[in-house]
Amino acid sequence: MASQAPETDKMVEPCANCGRETPHTVTVELWTESAGGENASFSREPYRVAECQICGEEFVQRMSNA
Repeated sequence: MASQAPETDKMVEPCANCGRETPHTVTVELWTESAGGENASFSREPYRVAECQICGEEFVQRMSNA
């Protein structure tokens, strides 16, 4: 009997909306924090985005303290 491969793109984390541990899709995105101008390309910061696969709630956290 063949076994299923584990889902490597989902992590189990607590969900504040569901109130329990649920699978989440986690990505890291670069967001531009400056509203515009010539230095906007230098204002990109990494953010961790976790989306609950049960309720769709999204939690965003800035990764750096700069």
